[in-house]
Amino acid sequence: MEKTDFVWNHAKRYNDYASYIRAEFGNRVQKISLDAGFTCPNRDGSKGVGGCIYCNNNSFNPSYSMPQKSVTQQLSDGVAICKQRHSDQKYVAYFQAYSNTYGERQNLIRLYEEALAHPDISGLVLGTRPDCVDEALLDYLAELNQKTYVAVEYGLESTFDETLNFINRCHTHKESEWAIEQTAKRGIPTGAHMIMGLPGESREMMLHHADVLSALPLHSMKMHQLQIVRHTKLARMYKQDPESIKLFEPQEYIDLVIEFLERLRPTMIVERFASESPRDLLIAPIWGIKNYELVHRVEKRMEELDSWQGKQYKG
Repeated sequence: MEKTDFVWNHAKRYNDYASYIRAEFGNRVQKISLDAGFTCPNRDGSKGVGGCIYCNNNSFNPSYSMPQKSVTQQLSDGVAICKQRHSDQKYVAYFQAYSNTYGERQNLIRLYEEALAHPDISGLVLGTRPDCVDEALLDYLAELNQKTYVAVEYGLESTFDETLNFINRCHTHKESEWAIEQTAKRGIPTGAHMIMGLPGESREMMLHHADVLSALPLHSMKMHQLQIVRHTKLARMYKQDPESIKLFEPQEYIDLVIEFLERLRPTMIVERFASESPRDLLIAPIWGIKNYELVHRVEKRMEELDSWQGKQYKG
């Protein structure tokens, strides 16, 4: 297909986030990750304890992101590091660690507005769980979105309740649908996060996620391969019985990503294919390739197959 045939109107064979966010802001944009000291309802005992079986926030928190620092200080440190690589870009505050809408509303608002008051920050992205928002908070975010860029990313991880129960999410897919619908109808860019390869999910179940997500009013999605990281329940399970947890080889995962993209609604923005945990925390799989290399392989293979996002979409 020619690039003019794609609804996103550029040459990539999927609706990529980098192109979207650059068009939105008129410049390159970098998320500055924050750890504002939140927790999750499946950690603090309100719904469960221990958190998700795969979760170790140290596997994705950058070195400057720690709750002992104020939001302002974390942003300043993160921006200073990023400016060493790209001096001309814009920044959004990314409340990433744990559930960043889980807490007393006035305290949440104080933290969000502290972030937006930083002179280098041009917007806000909130990572959270679908059971950690209510209509009053979403109304506030919708008002805020009239003044500045605000997006909400929900950790869905799976669309199957049996999987959500196994990984100790302590919420249902019905709750995910409610949160997505309520957020999107307020005009807030709404994202979903998925993990490919969770225990008990077949290839067809994983591909079915694309069909389910495509039917929801999602603006964007990101996915990554299941990784076994240290100091998690999943790591203990893997140590006891490695054969019980199926992990992807790179080419196998690339093939899955492409088939997933073909079933995905073409108007949905794709932010990420894979994740790369720090080597000192990662137990398996050890791929030995960087994220950008995997993205390049996906793009090359899509060209070889004449594949594109939405090719098999039946909306």
